[in-house]
Amino acid sequence: MKTLNRCGWSTSDPLYLNYHDKEWGVPIHDDRKLFEMLILEGAQAGLSWITILKKRNNYREAFDNLDAARVARYDARKKKQLLRDEGIIRNRLKIEAAVGNAKAFLSVQKEFGSFDAYIWQFVGGKPKLNRWKTLKEIPPKTPESDAMSKDLKKRGFRFVGSTICYAFMQAVGMVNDHVVTCYRHKELSR
Repeated sequence: MKTLNRCGWSTSDPLYLNYHDKEWGVPIHDDRKLFEMLILEGAQAGLSWITILKKRNNYREAFDNLDAARVARYDARKKKQLLRDEGIIRNRLKIEAAVGNAKAFLSVQKEFGSFDAYIWQFVGGKPKLNRWKTLKEIPPKTPESDAMSKDLKKRGFRFVGSTICYAFMQAVGMVNDHVVTCYRHKELSR
């Protein structure tokens, strides 16, 4: 059986392999999924992505399937309940940011018709195809992620620094950052 070449960060952990092979870098245009990734990327700040992947289903359960309209209505009681939930990252600032980001997300949807229409403008509406040979070449941020971060912050979003924005862009397929030797690079370049 032939072994597939993958990006070096996709360890042998089945959760990571599945995420690498089926999700990372696949263009997403569904607002609910975009909101989920925005919340998860913010929750990941300072932590490893595998930690978030392991808690992903707990986030979906704790945050009403990451429905932005519902999350935007969370009150102090619900936030306290989330702080006690061992299945998610129990960080008050990150929980507050998730609720605030839900409100900002709804405002963007209202202004642009969808969050998708807004967020994809930062890459001209189509995925940016990179051709990195090694993981070391992949930057932690780009001018596009800088612009996205600045505009999101201006609109009231939090936990959206440029590095988090670039990780979001990679995750939702706004950029193809699979290394050229990875089998997914070619598949996603079509």
